[in-house]
Formats: sequence, C-alpha cells, structure tokens
Amino acid sequence: MGSTERVVGWRKSSYSGGSQGECLEVADGYADVPVRDSKNPHGPVLVFPAAGWAVFVAAVSSGPGTPFRRP
Repeated sequence: MGSTERVVGWRKSSYSGGSQGECLEVADGYADVPVRDSKNPHGPVLVFPAAGWAVFVAAVSSGPGTPFRRP
C-alpha cells in the first residue's frame, strides 16, 4: 500500500482544529493502518502495523509523561 487511490474511508480526528493544516488522516478496515497528511491527500501514505498504531494512539491519548509498553 503506498497509493491513496486504493484506500477508501479516510477520516480525520474530531480533535483536529481544522484551519491550521496540521492534521493526519487514517483509514480503518485494513490489516495495517494507512496514514497521510491531510494537506496532501494525493501524496505518500505511511503504513503502520495495527498493533503499533494502537500503542501510539494509546500513548498520545494518555498524555505527556505517561509510560507505555511496546507491543
């Protein structure tokens, strides 16, 4: 996966401020998690293992300085 043409169902976090342009979009429903820059929807896509992405999201959601475990 590297092309946005094959990925459907992109979504942006409801916490995104909107106008600053510092947002990521992710697509659900894939074995791995595709992530792209919302400012460049036809640009490159980064793909992360689902378990690693889940750990990243949990770590970010828990706030700064909170320890977390790698998968």
